[in-house]
Amino acid sequence: MDYSSRAFLSLYRAMHRKTKIICTIGPATNSYSAIERLYQAGMSVVRLNMSHAGQGGAADIIHWVKTLNRKVKYPVPIMLDTQGPEIRTGEVAQPLRLDAGQTVLLDASAESESAASSSAAQQSAGRSTDPSIITVNYPELPAVLPIGEQVQLDNGLMTVKVVAHHGQQLECVVVEGGELGSRKHVNLPGVAVNLPAITAKDRADIAFGLEQEIDFVALSFVRSAEDIAELRDLLGAKGGRTVKVIAKIENREGVQNAEAICRAADGVMVARGDLGIETDIAALPAVQRRLVEVCCRLGRRCIVATHLMESMIENPIPTRAEVTDVANAVYEGVDAIMLSGETGVGAHPVRCVRQLAAIAEASERERGFALHEALAIDTDKQHLATAAARLAEATGAAGIVVITRRGITADSVANCSPTVPIFAFTNLSQTRRRLMLNRSTFAHRTAFSNDPEKTIQTALRVLREREQIDPQERVVVISDVLADKTVDAIQLRTAGQA
Repeated sequence: MDYSSRAFLSLYRAMHRKTKIICTIGPATNSYSAIERLYQAGMSVVRLNMSHAGQGGAADIIHWVKTLNRKVKYPVPIMLDTQGPEIRTGEVAQPLRLDAGQTVLLDASAESESAASSSAAQQSAGRSTDPSIITVNYPELPAVLPIGEQVQLDNGLMTVKVVAHHGQQLECVVVEGGELGSRKHVNLPGVAVNLPAITAKDRADIAFGLEQEIDFVALSFVRSAEDIAELRDLLGAKGGRTVKVIAKIENREGVQNAEAICRAADGVMVARGDLGIETDIAALPAVQRRLVEVCCRLGRRCIVATHLMESMIENPIPTRAEVTDVANAVYEGVDAIMLSGETGVGAHPVRCVRQLAAIAEASERERGFALHEALAIDTDKQHLATAAARLAEATGAAGIVVITRRGITADSVANCSPTVPIFAFTNLSQTRRRLMLNRSTFAHRTAFSNDPEKTIQTALRVLREREQIDPQERVVVISDVLADKTVDAIQLRTAGQA
């Protein structure tokens, strides 16, 4: 790319948007050309949703992203999102029509699959007045659901209430009806389920991700810090050094244990789909705010996900409510906002990313909620990073230059949510990629010299040539790797200073 061209300068301004955008790749974007267009529109991170993607398809996407990363200014990291311990209904020959007041049977027995197909077929043909049978892949369902409890089907679109137990079958009355297809989500709000944190499928997918050198694992349905510890054990010493762990909080247990989970993980995803079913939906905005506040206080990455631009799966423009929702996430100071079906199966994936980027950029020009001001400054490194951020803002610097190998110092600066860009320089490709999730952070890979001044001069040259920083502009330089012996340092320099 010609870095002096008008087209580049326009892209450069968009690239310096503080809030990062995560895009789920699916049937609507499952090609190299589509991924490239998403990047040009503002995508920062690629998400692999292993609930729907097979390893073969995921390998193709990873190959395309790696190809893209050899050509673009900023690399695109890859996040593998596990399926997790989902409870789902079984297969049905024909969709089941559930009407309010109707009686249905939830069947948790292992032998019930054929009965469900038969029931659906009979219902469709009008040959049976027996209750419809809905199979569920959770044998312990009768043990955890007393009479009077409600069950949400298909992401909360339908609701049934338990009225009687018959062994492995639960007799239920339909409260909210609809049409139930095959393998739909089952949610048990407020019920503690006995499911593994990491399933056999998850383990296989994570092993595949490690082989493919992915950058993040988003663990679904995290309920406690012990779930994160189990994932770190699975990643092992090598994976633990290179792969960052994102805890998806999407149930009441996760919300209740948010502080411990946040301390154990590298970041948190506010997964509002299941979270809006498992908790009181009216309280969902408050739950989101509390989770973001915990991340800001503890210095962890934070992602807001689900239904950000849901209407754009079909429509070319978002609703006004969606625009406001996105803006509020930006005001809260989250690191990233995530698109799911909008880019996975939507009719307007590229347009959706452009619109999301435009909303984020406009919102960043307004004063946010300053939740980062509650950051716990409890380490020397965080004290140093906070001082660098304050110095950059006080002097009107063009940015903060962070020299870092593993990205720890760059993370500490990002925790401060400075108003100026963070330009991170590392000699490790994986560190460079994963830093691209951090708010306001733009990473470059350069060689490090034994001479600290040569390392700084290389970084300043990149700022002038690739970031279009004027040589007369001030920058704050912070590093913990400038010498053979680790020495923390902050310098105020000009971009052209020799």
